Amino acid sequence: MIPLNDTTTQLLLLAALVLPLLGSGAALLPRAPRWLGQWLGVGVTGAVLVATLLLAAGFDHDNPGTIQAESDVSWIPALDVRLHFGVDGISLPLLVLTALLTFLCALHTRARPPAGPRPAVFVSFLLLLEAGTLATFAVLDLVLFFLAFEMVLIPMYFLIARWGGEGRGPAAWRFILYTVLGSVVMLLGLLVIGIGGGTFDMVELAEAHGAGLGHGTQVLAVLALGIGFAVKTPMWPLHSWLPDAHTAAPTTGSVLLAGVLLKMGTYGLVRIALPMAPEGMETFAPYLGAFAVAGIVYGSLACLALGRPGAGGDLKRLIAYSSVGHMGFVLLGIATLTHTGVNGALFANIAHGLVTGLLFFLVGALKERTGSTDLDTLAGAGGAALYGRAPRFGGVLVFAAVASLGLPGLAGFWGELLALLGAFHPADGLSRPAFLTFLAVAAFGTLLTAAYLLLVVRRVCMGDTPGEGQRLPDLRGFEYAAFAPLVVLTVLAGLWPAVLLDLTDPAVQNLLPGAVR
Repeated sequence: MIPLNDTTTQLLLLAALVLPLLGSGAALLPRAPRWLGQWLGVGVTGAVLVATLLLAAGFDHDNPGTIQAESDVSWIPALDVRLHFGVDGISLPLLVLTALLTFLCALHTRARPPAGPRPAVFVSFLLLLEAGTLATFAVLDLVLFFLAFEMVLIPMYFLIARWGGEGRGPAAWRFILYTVLGSVVMLLGLLVIGIGGGTFDMVELAEAHGAGLGHGTQVLAVLALGIGFAVKTPMWPLHSWLPDAHTAAPTTGSVLLAGVLLKMGTYGLVRIALPMAPEGMETFAPYLGAFAVAGIVYGSLACLALGRPGAGGDLKRLIAYSSVGHMGFVLLGIATLTHTGVNGALFANIAHGLVTGLLFFLVGALKERTGSTDLDTLAGAGGAALYGRAPRFGGVLVFAAVASLGLPGLAGFWGELLALLGAFHPADGLSRPAFLTFLAVAAFGTLLTAAYLLLVVRRVCMGDTPGEGQRLPDLRGFEYAAFAPLVVLTVLAGLWPAVLLDLTDPAVQNLLPGAVR
C-alpha cells in the first residue's frame, strides 16, 4: 500500500469527482479540434481511474469501516446542507468499478465511435454520467445524494434516445418516466429521515441507528426509499423499463447501465435504509425477500423463453432479464439483515458489474460482426457459430456465461452463496421458515440460470443447424484491452474473495452493529 496523508486522499477523491465535469464541458467547446473529442473521453476517464486506484492504494485497509478521504464544507447553511464527501469499505469498490467501466467504455468509443450525431456530445454525456455516478457513491449528505442520484438520468436518457438502436425513443422515455417517478417517492423518504433525525448528514444518521425516529416514521421512510431504490435496482415487478432500455441502448450505454447504474439502488438500501431506519427495514424485510426471489425465478424463466429456438429472442434483451434475476440475489442478501447476507449483496454487486459489463461488450461486438442480436439468426445456418468462426471470441463468451451462472472459482459464485447463507440464518425477529423458503426458491433459480446460459452458449457458439459461413473477425486489439481487465478481475474476485470481503465486512458491522454474523 502507498502511505498517503489525509489531504492527498481528499484531493484524489475530489479530482475523481471534478475531472469528469470539466471534461464534459470541454467536449462541448465550440471550434474544438476533432482530435480533442476523440481522445478527451479516454484521457479524462483514464485520469479518473488512476485517481481512484491511487485512492484505493492509499486507503487505510486496517480501518475500512471508517470514513476516509473526508471533506466537509457548508453549502446551504439555512438548510444545513453540506458538501460532505468520503469513502469507506462499501463505497470504495463501487468507485473503482465505476471508474474502470467508464474508462473501458471510453476506450471502446474511441475505437468504434457510435453511429449518430456529434461524437463529442456523446463523450460529454458519458463523462457527465461518470461524474454523477461517482458522486452518488461518495456523497455523505442526503440532499447531495439525491442530486447526484438524479444527475445520471439526463445523460443516460440522451445516450439511449440519440445514439440507441431501434425503439430508442419509447425506451428512453420509459426509462426516464420510471426512474423520475421512483426518485420523487425516494425524495419523500430522504426528507422524512433527514427532518425526523434533525440532520441530513449521513454519517450522523447512520451512527444514530434510527434514534429519534418513531416506528411509524421509519416504516414510512423505508416504504418510500424502497420504492425509489427498487425502480433503479430494478426489483420485480418494477423492472419493465430495463429490457427495453438495454435493447435500445448503444453498447457503452448498456455496459454502464448494467454495470454501474443498477448498483445505485442497492447501494442506497445499504447506505441509507439499513442503518438509518432499522425498524422499518425489519418490518419490510420479509416482503423484500419475497420480491427478490420472485425476481430471480421470473428473470430466469423470461430468459429461458427468449432463448428457446423459434422464439425470436434478442440476446441483449435476454441479458437484461438476467440482470433482474442476479439483482434479486443482491436484494435477498440485504433482506436477511445479517452481516453475511449484506456482505454477499455487496460482493454480488461488484461481480454483476464485472460479468454483465463483459457480456454487453461481447454482445455489442457480436452485433458488429453479424449485424444482428436475434438469437434465431445467430443460431441459424451461417449464423455466429463462434467455436469455428471466431474461437477466441467464443472462448471469452463462454467464460462470461459460466461466470454469470455462478461457477465456483469465479466472481459470480461468492455473492450468491453468501446471500443464500444469510437466508439460512436470517436476523433475529425475522421468520426463519419464510427465509428458508426463499432460500429454496433462490437455489432453484440458480439451476434455471445455468439452463438458459448454457442454452445461449450452445446456440451462439455451435448453432442449431449445420452450415458453414465465412470466418468472422476474431478479437481485435482494442477488444482485448477492453475485455481483459474484466476477465482478470472476475477470476481474481473468484479465487481471492477476501479482497472485497475484508473491505466490506467492517463497514457492514458498523451499519448493522446488533446483527448476527
